[in-house]
Amino acid sequence: MKRFMVLAAAGLIAACEPIPDASAPAQRIPTEAARQLGSTDGLSRSAARANYVAVVRRMEPVAEAECRRLSPNLNCDFKVIVDGNAKLPPNAYQTRDRTGRPIIGFTQALLTDVSNADELAFIFGHEAAHHIRNHLTKRAGGAIGGSLIGAIADAALGTGGLFEDAGGFVGGRVRSKEHELEADGLGAIIAERGGYDGLKGAQYFNRIPDPGDVFLGTHPPNQERFAAVRRALGR
Repeated sequence: MKRFMVLAAAGLIAACEPIPDASAPAQRIPTEAARQLGSTDGLSRSAARANYVAVVRRMEPVAEAECRRLSPNLNCDFKVIVDGNAKLPPNAYQTRDRTGRPIIGFTQALLTDVSNADELAFIFGHEAAHHIRNHLTKRAGGAIGGSLIGAIADAALGTGGLFEDAGGFVGGRVRSKEHELEADGLGAIIAERGGYDGLKGAQYFNRIPDPGDVFLGTHPPNQERFAAVRRALGR
């Protein structure tokens, strides 16, 4: 199981490519115009590109400043990428490269799935918050702890690693929902500091499938996540 998880993560990163034009100076599309591009569910490809460029240009320096303020011991030089596989469903993720540089990744489908710049800015802030709160390391620690408990059970029962793998699986998820809610709250704050409406951005939860309150699931119910955003913003 552990080998499969490592290979899967490596494959995900390998499928990504640097985004076009995100660091280019002075795009011809004003940020305010980009904010008005998506009043209906989903954007055209051209609107999604304009939306994306405007959001990344505005949000990246804000996220890096928040990272340096809240977690000065971390690498705060974010790299933003779009996954090169156009067949992947709407998704975003946060990871790190081998040097520890934080990476925020979007699938192409997500960029057209959002309705406006506020939603994309909120998602950007959410992924940045995962790094700022060091959730990757904390989750890995939980998985290791669960594996150690499982290994003890394997030694006692002679089950050949069954409980070690299961313990790692459970340990890695025991705080996953808590991390998601924490990232939702801080992500909304980061979006607001970037000039976007964090509460409007969190309306994205009203349009995506609700995972419900699933045992050992990785994400909390959408209603709970929206409530976390309201609390963080005091609205």
